Amino acid sequence: MISRQEVEHVAHLARLHLSADELVRITEQLTTILAYADTLAAVDTDKVAPTTHAAASTTAFRDDIIRASLPLETALANAPARDEQNFIVPRVI
Repeated sequence: MISRQEVEHVAHLARLHLSADELVRITEQLTTILAYADTLAAVDTDKVAPTTHAAASTTAFRDDIIRASLPLETALANAPARDEQNFIVPRVI
């Protein structure tokens, strides 16, 4: 159970200005949340392997595959400004 003084203290740290009614409501809600967390703490997890995510994840990156590059003329074909081998862009400082 969380006390009203603890809720007031946390609200003060968070720079929240709560009315008396809000303090009562939030104290009740936090008490309910903490009671639920206590029921989760009672669950036997000895045979459950630790995980970092609830769902298995795989890398989103593809394997690197070496293949031919675009021909220079094709790469520069739609460039608004270019010289013989490069894109020409505005100077950024």
